[in-house]
Amino acid sequence: MAGSRTRHAQASETREVILDAAERLFAEHGVAAVSNRQVSEAAGQANNFAVGYHFGTKSDLVLAIVRRHVPSIERRREEMLAEIKGSSDLRDWLACLVRPTVDHIASIGVPSWYARFSAQVMTDPVLRKLVIDEMIATPAMQETIAGLERLRPIWPDEVLEERGDMSRHLIVHMCAERERALQAGSATPRATWDAAAVGLVDALVGLWTAPVTPTRCNGSGGGENHGSQF
Repeated sequence: MAGSRTRHAQASETREVILDAAERLFAEHGVAAVSNRQVSEAAGQANNFAVGYHFGTKSDLVLAIVRRHVPSIERRREEMLAEIKGSSDLRDWLACLVRPTVDHIASIGVPSWYARFSAQVMTDPVLRKLVIDEMIATPAMQETIAGLERLRPIWPDEVLEERGDMSRHLIVHMCAERERALQAGSATPRATWDAAAVGLVDALVGLWTAPVTPTRCNGSGGGENHGSQF
């Protein structure tokens, strides 16, 4: 029994070391450019098949990284939802979209890799869908999405899809740029992560309340749809 517990603890420790190495390498170089063997070597594993043994495919590894962060993010989102229950202010619901992730990244300290990892994942269509589906499936995120959908303007589907894509890019890539600048010791537009969250929410309020200019030829709206424009 004691030996079994020891082996389980060692396996858990190995998994964490692999996840740390993979998140950093994926953040720095992109998911496609990093092999499972490189992750194993960076994690100090003599067995080059350690990643496959502990996680399976690279997609499984990416999802494991996401799942390691989601609980902390969702706890914060649940707290915020309890505070704004019944709110009819779009800003409150957009804050619930933005702040949990920003607060989580801030809590990691410097350096952190999660924002840049997320930005890299979003460049891969298959991984992007896997990760978005994973992240919007939580009860707190579903409640946030429902709140946003009640308050967003009544627009054509293609406009909603476009604004949703813009929102995702803004959140993901602004966080990634700030994370990169902090590690490099470079100047940032906002002094703190809290202030950065305020700026993001301000921008998203503007994005979702800006008028839509009629065009002669609208897009077909045939892009990927992941169940929500947020």
